[in-house]
Amino acid sequence: MSQTQIVVRPVAFLAILMVVTAMRVWSADTPSVHFENELLEVLRSDSTTAEKAMACKLLSIHGSSTAIPNLAELLTDAQLASWARIALEAIPGHAADAALRNATRSLQGNLLIGAINSIGVRRDANAVDPLTAYLQDADDAVVSAAAVALGRIGNDAAAKSLRAALVSSTDTARSGIAEGCVLCAERLWASGHNSEAIDLYDLLRKETIPRQRLLEATRGAILARQQRGISLLIDQLQSPDKGLFQIALSTAREFPGHDVDQSLADEMARTTPARAALLIVAMADRQHTVKIAAILAAAITGEKSVRIAAIEALGRVGNTSCLSPLLDCAIENDADLQRVAQKSLADLPGESIDQDIAARLAKAEGQGPIYPLLIELIGQRRIDAFEALQRAAGDSDKVVRNAAFFSMGTTIPEDKLSVLIQEVISPKFPEDTSVTQLALKTASIRMPDREACAQQLAESVERASPLTKISLLQILGAMGGPTALEAIGVATKSNDPQLQDAGSRLLGEWMTIDGAPVLLDLAKTVSGEKYQVRAMRGYIRIARQFTMSEPERVEMCKKALEACRHPAEQKLVLDVLKRYPSMETLRLAIHALQLPELKSEASQATAAIAQKIGNKSREARDLIANVDFQKIKLEIVKAEYGAGTAQKDVTEVLQKLAVDSPLIPMPSESYNACFGEDPAPGIVKRLKIEFRINDATGGATFEEDAMIILPTPK
Repeated sequence: MSQTQIVVRPVAFLAILMVVTAMRVWSADTPSVHFENELLEVLRSDSTTAEKAMACKLLSIHGSSTAIPNLAELLTDAQLASWARIALEAIPGHAADAALRNATRSLQGNLLIGAINSIGVRRDANAVDPLTAYLQDADDAVVSAAAVALGRIGNDAAAKSLRAALVSSTDTARSGIAEGCVLCAERLWASGHNSEAIDLYDLLRKETIPRQRLLEATRGAILARQQRGISLLIDQLQSPDKGLFQIALSTAREFPGHDVDQSLADEMARTTPARAALLIVAMADRQHTVKIAAILAAAITGEKSVRIAAIEALGRVGNTSCLSPLLDCAIENDADLQRVAQKSLADLPGESIDQDIAARLAKAEGQGPIYPLLIELIGQRRIDAFEALQRAAGDSDKVVRNAAFFSMGTTIPEDKLSVLIQEVISPKFPEDTSVTQLALKTASIRMPDREACAQQLAESVERASPLTKISLLQILGAMGGPTALEAIGVATKSNDPQLQDAGSRLLGEWMTIDGAPVLLDLAKTVSGEKYQVRAMRGYIRIARQFTMSEPERVEMCKKALEACRHPAEQKLVLDVLKRYPSMETLRLAIHALQLPELKSEASQATAAIAQKIGNKSREARDLIANVDFQKIKLEIVKAEYGAGTAQKDVTEVLQKLAVDSPLIPMPSESYNACFGEDPAPGIVKRLKIEFRINDATGGATFEEDAMIILPTPK
């Protein structure tokens, strides 16, 4: 086998292997050893660095102890060492551990640090002694890597080495060693060696170490002590040090059991208002064991900031015992307390709360501000209480009525919708009109059977006053759907100018493609130029903005050009054609050139479309060659053809070819032939042109041999 064959076969196999791996369709009857051997052939060959890197990555999945010698050889390679370590970190067995330990003897700098990191990943207990030696290295980065690796190993021997190093370390190395100590303590704690973990955490807290390590050690010291850590936790909550206070708050959230909750409640009662408010948030995050009574007491009697925090917390963790106090808070004279209490009442968990609110509402009529508050809660919590709301909707107090209509909008069942429709058509209190209309809109949009709801609204339009008809149409417009579309279309064709105006506006903003036929029909048939224009522009907007197939869009544009009564709308159609270049839109733009009033815009649209598709289609070239573009005043200022620094000045050639059209007819499809030579053989070239059209300066770049149609300068 030749050297070339040795290189090509593994590389070719590797390409196939990568595809198969990505598809995760390894054949069950193909031994893994076969793939491993193929990957090792890549490592042994003179394949590229990228190919060897991919082979290493795949060996992390398919490698075994067989691969270790080849991978170990790469640990000295600056480009491939990290890839080799990926595989060595994953291959099971002591051989990979030994390879990494042995490599550290001959490595330096980043390669040594990388190998040490990998030893830490593998938690090689046999590496404690060599790693301990590196704790005395002159390079602080090596010291840090060794300390972190020992921390990840996390056994008694590693802890002993780290303790000794921490006490004797220099200031520059102390941060890395402290990090290793924290990791080691966490490992000891996780493996059940709590006393050893506590000793290490406490040592860290006594030494001068970076701030972050101190906070980590404090957290660990609290949690490792388990229930005995409560007193240490409270000490930190009482500390004047804001950092220790914050780490205590965080640790309190993850402290196990329920014994700590009473201690947190006691501390909340005696600390400053600012800290009490933060403590309440932490207490509420312990939802399963939180002392609700303590938070409730703070909500009633605390300083204002504490009350606000407590009231907000009750919205998350409260129960039925909190309902009455929160209702009292929600009708106090303080606007801030009202706001947070009403929010918490809306959020208070539990179905029993809903039942309690409904029961209270039945007895609350005439009881002052509590009555509209309960009505609002019915709506906010989506409680079924239609009869009570219907009674409230007839109350003499406007505040009560408004609350009732708000809640009807969010809760009214489908079979009762006619009640709300009737309130809109014939309001008992004229001043409630805007409120009832908003409630009906809210209710209609959330109805499960939108079409049935739209049918009710459409039928009610005939019974409504002129202004109410418009409001009902607006609700139908917000709902959308076939029934609403039909109803608005009918209204727009009526003889009522107000309905025509409202309907045409709504259809012009229609948000689904099914509005297109209705808009086109209106543009052709509705009386009044304003409404015709509005309908046509709405139709064109759908063609421009909505997702549809190319034939559908082209057909819409064709119909629009035929139906438009004014050049302004026809020009909008041309903008749509430019936005979606294709052979069909090109044909339509060329067809529009026949209309004298569109000559200029159609010429620009044709040129714009041709620039995007002309070089890709022989048919497009043929079509463009016969186009009679609008005449322009064209001046070629400068033109260069080539690639990189190999450029040929072709200004004079193009000046001679340029006529009074944006299309520059070339005598040959080959630029090289037209310009007399190839300035950069074997390289893809471009033609750059600076020009003036009707005294406006522009510029354009064309791929080699592309059709040259100059864009109109903006």
